[in-house]
Amino acid sequence: MRVWVDVSNSPQVLFFRPLLRLLEERGHDVEVTTREYAQTLELLALHGIANRVVGPGHGGAGAWGKGRALAGRVRGLRSFAKDRAYDVAFSHASHELPLVARSLRIPSAYAFDYEFARLQHTLGCTAARRVVVPDAIPQARLDRLGARAGKVRRFPGLEEEYYLSGFEPDSSVLGRLGLDPRKVLAVVRTPPDVSLYHRHGNELFADVLRRLGTAPDAQAVVLPRTGDQREAIRLLALPGLVVPEHAVDAQSLVALSDLVVSAGGTMNREAVALGVPVYTTFAGRLGSVDEGLIADGRLRLLRRAGDLELVKRPPPSRPVQRDPALLLELLLSALDT
Repeated sequence: MRVWVDVSNSPQVLFFRPLLRLLEERGHDVEVTTREYAQTLELLALHGIANRVVGPGHGGAGAWGKGRALAGRVRGLRSFAKDRAYDVAFSHASHELPLVARSLRIPSAYAFDYEFARLQHTLGCTAARRVVVPDAIPQARLDRLGARAGKVRRFPGLEEEYYLSGFEPDSSVLGRLGLDPRKVLAVVRTPPDVSLYHRHGNELFADVLRRLGTAPDAQAVVLPRTGDQREAIRLLALPGLVVPEHAVDAQSLVALSDLVVSAGGTMNREAVALGVPVYTTFAGRLGSVDEGLIADGRLRLLRRAGDLELVKRPPPSRPVQRDPALLLELLLSALDT
């Protein structure tokens, strides 16, 4: 069977990594397309995933730029895929793939775990044959995106509990970054400030950087999404901040850290899956998954930088682990008629 996977953003690399391995172990022919955005290409290379860059990169923060990028990437993907005779196509929040797959009559599955990126999900859900989501998202919210109940397939828990199943952190990442094991280690992820669903200002995040960057007994590895963010953080010249030049093994960093602070979603949930204390400074509307984690006390909603608990922690207990083969079977249900 010929399988097409489109990876358009950094977190999708981790989502698909175990699924690509399973597909190849089963003897399927798999091809991965991608775009130049954030650390996507670096992470694909880091994990040894062969890929083809197709179409333009990210369109920026404005709707006009995003629209132009969408049109250009749809054209590029259609040209790429039209003669390749794929049997099925998968994406995670890459809405261009379902649009192209539908035009080429390729069954497709579209996965996501945050329901309020409405424009992209409406396009993806409407075009895809199957929509794969966590069971925490109510059907009423999916109905508004064009994902009627008949095309939805659900999985229990967090998607991070599937792709991090069996994960063992690599402690050498600490030495490569020159970190002091005696200090409290925080891992910080910047806001997705080029995303349409996250246009709000985030002064809290700036306060977090100042708190962590000046605390004498703490150090923070800050993982920016873009080159502009990296440069802006470096210009702060805060002594306790470490800003890697290139993509790093973020999952090992999270697993070995004492706390995580993220203005996005994926790293928050990776910390939850790995049993690490985690705070969210997300300034947009919380999705169902994060709402549930906050209600359960597994994710903390940070309101003031002074509320961060800067203490060394013992190693976490063994986190929940789930079989990624279940996610693959849900995606493959796109082949069912």
